[in-house]
Amino acid sequence: MSTAVVVEGPGEHRLVPHEPVRPAAGEALVRVHAVGICGSDREVYQGNRPEGYVRYPLTPGHEWSGTVEEVGAGVPASLVGRKVVGEGFRNCQVCDRCHAGETTLCTAGYEETGFTVPGAMAGTLTLPARLLHVLPDDADLTAAALLEPAACIAAAALKANARPGERVAVVGTGTLGMFAVQFLKAGSPAELLVVGTRPDRAALSKEFGATDFRTRDQELPDDFDVVVETAGSASAARTAASLLRRGGRLVLTGIPAPGAEGLDPTDLVVRQLEVHTVFGAPPEAWAHTVRVFGAGLLAPSPLVTHELPLAAFPEAIELVGSGDPKVGKVLLKP
Repeated sequence: MSTAVVVEGPGEHRLVPHEPVRPAAGEALVRVHAVGICGSDREVYQGNRPEGYVRYPLTPGHEWSGTVEEVGAGVPASLVGRKVVGEGFRNCQVCDRCHAGETTLCTAGYEETGFTVPGAMAGTLTLPARLLHVLPDDADLTAAALLEPAACIAAAALKANARPGERVAVVGTGTLGMFAVQFLKAGSPAELLVVGTRPDRAALSKEFGATDFRTRDQELPDDFDVVVETAGSASAARTAASLLRRGGRLVLTGIPAPGAEGLDPTDLVVRQLEVHTVFGAPPEAWAHTVRVFGAGLLAPSPLVTHELPLAAFPEAIELVGSGDPKVGKVLLKP
C-alpha cells in the first residue's frame, strides 16, 4: 500500500495509507512519478495562504508528473500507459471565461488540485482526464514534474508577445525566472538581460541564453521592450518597470505579500506602459509548454537540486524556505 501526505491544518501533517480512487466517468487515475514543492505549498503548511485558496485537511501537490493507470467511462483507453502532466485549475467549462479559454478566471469559483482538492503528494492522483497533457513516450518524468511552473511562465511569455530582435529582460532568478529565460530565448531576442539578487545564478542564466546578468545594486538600463517579473516582491515589480522604454510591455507573475506598495500609476500612464499579469496557466499555455518541452527547447533538469521520499515532506518544506542558494527545485518521489 502506498502513502500520502495529509496536512490537517497549519503546521500539522501526517503520512497516511493511500488507497487509489477509482476513476469515475470522464476521469483518469495517474500513478505519480514525482511532485514538486513551491512556495505556495509552504504557505499551505504554514497556514498563511489567503482565505478561500486552501481547504484543510488536504493532500498538497500541484506540480507533478506520472503515468495513466486507469480511465473511467468516456475516456479514450489509449491514454492508459501514457506519460502525462496535468492542469491544476478545476474549471467549470461552461462559464463565459472558460469558453474564452481563460480557465484560470472561471467564474464558478476557485478550485485547484493540491489546494482545495487532493493533490499529488500520494501514490496516485485521480482527476478529470480533460486536464491531462500527454508527453512524448521518451519524456523524462522527473524533469516533467516542473512543467506546471513552466506553464505559468509560458502564459507570461505568450502575453509578453516578444518579437524576434526585441530587447527583453527577466527580473528574478528562481525556478520561474530560469524558465522565463528559456522561453524568451526561444523568441530570438536581440538582448536578454537577467536581473536578480543571487550572483550565483549568473552562470546558469547564461547557460539558458541570457546575454547579460546584473544584480539590482548595479547600474540598470531603462530602454528594454519587454520585461517579465518572476520574483514576487513589490520592489521586483518596480525594478521590472524601471527597465522598460516608454511604451514597453511588462508581465508580472509574482505575488507580493498583502499590503505591498507596488507600481506608481502616474509612471505607468506617463510612460504608456502595457502591464499584464499571470495567475496560473490556461490550456493554451500548457499546450505550448508541452510542445516546447517535447521539442527539447526547455531544460528543467538543471533546476532540480533535491529528490526526496514522500516521508521527507517536513524536510522538503524547510529546504524550500531556507534561503540557501544551493537549494533549487525540491522534488518528492512517492
